[in-house]
Amino acid sequence: MTARQMKLGAFLWATGHHIAAWRHPKAHITAGTDIDHYIALARTAEAAKFDMIFCEDAAGLREANIGIASQTSRSIGFEPISLLSALAVQTSRIGLVSTASTSYNEPYGLARTFLSLDHLSGGRAGWNLVTSASPIEAANFGSTGLKPHADRYERAREFAEVVTGLWNGKLGASGHDGQSFSVRDPLDLPRSPQGAPVMVQAGASDVGRDLAARTADVVFTAAQTFEEAKAFYDDLKGRLAAYGREPDDIKIMPGVAPVVAETEAEAREKYEELQELIPDDVGVALLSSYLSISDLWRYPIDGPLPDLPESEGMKSRQALVIEQSRRDGLSIRQLARHFAGARGHWRIVGTAAQVADELQARFEGGAADGFNVMPSYFPGELDAFATLVVPELQRRGLFRKEYDGRTLRDQLGLKQPVNCGAA
Repeated sequence: MTARQMKLGAFLWATGHHIAAWRHPKAHITAGTDIDHYIALARTAEAAKFDMIFCEDAAGLREANIGIASQTSRSIGFEPISLLSALAVQTSRIGLVSTASTSYNEPYGLARTFLSLDHLSGGRAGWNLVTSASPIEAANFGSTGLKPHADRYERAREFAEVVTGLWNGKLGASGHDGQSFSVRDPLDLPRSPQGAPVMVQAGASDVGRDLAARTADVVFTAAQTFEEAKAFYDDLKGRLAAYGREPDDIKIMPGVAPVVAETEAEAREKYEELQELIPDDVGVALLSSYLSISDLWRYPIDGPLPDLPESEGMKSRQALVIEQSRRDGLSIRQLARHFAGARGHWRIVGTAAQVADELQARFEGGAADGFNVMPSYFPGELDAFATLVVPELQRRGLFRKEYDGRTLRDQLGLKQPVNCGAA
């Protein structure tokens, strides 16, 4: 038995995280607009004692060519904070975390919205800060194009400062008057039941890591190998002291896409069935979007990935994909099919014991504080993880059998932030 236990998030995404999930015969094709579907998923995760459910968001279609159904189907869904407000009254303990962009929102409105969700849920809300890296999304907000990476993060730094100031009473009587934002009044809500909503981030570039070290409570990340995960973990934890923080003040939770079954052969069969549902054009289109290259199709699909210029989009994800293609000697076709299954996140295929072995190795090896679980399709793979893997982790003393408190900070073992003034 171990006193330290891993944290688990359930990453909800309509039909599932596999690019071809909507084509799976057991997938719920209209999941994105079915509230009963999401209620069932949230209750499954809560019954399994997950720390949180997480809803990603992008304010726009995920593919410019709306004829590519695999991509477009993933864009059909509720605005996530509205969804989580509905789920707040259908659950009682599980955390409710949503993405919201610092590029296309204003800090006062965002702070008020998430604090409202926090009160509605009894202290279970979390905000996943993103700067947004999609030109498609930028075009929906009157933008002349995607702003440079450094500019987006400079805005995000000030945005986070204002939001946390509003939540923690730090703005004072003079409010905030900065480079990008001017805010005068405090919020029209009392302090959060958990002190402040939990701050989540996922940027893995150098500037993204620095912002996380300054402001985040939880960090989602992507890593294929133990060595990559360990290097990221040590680097980010090592940055905390510069901001007066301790290593346990941040929980690092890499994404993991498990395919689990009673036997390894069954799990492999399930995985191959999903992979066979990926058309090459869909896989390459998804790969192109993450690499920020529009003409990947002009290169031989069975040849290597070409040398690429550094992206102004998702720099860390581009670097991860390029590194994997070089390390494993993958062709564009092979890389696209592999990437389409989990978008660059860690994939595990096997029995409950095999999946638990892999998670335990990274957790006890100092490469993770927990994991953001990304089921391939819903509800099947979430059900499989909850009924097969969670009991195995509990048997090993690696995961809770009962919740630790009522708020998300209670579940994650996070300290309440200091309140510097009356709210």
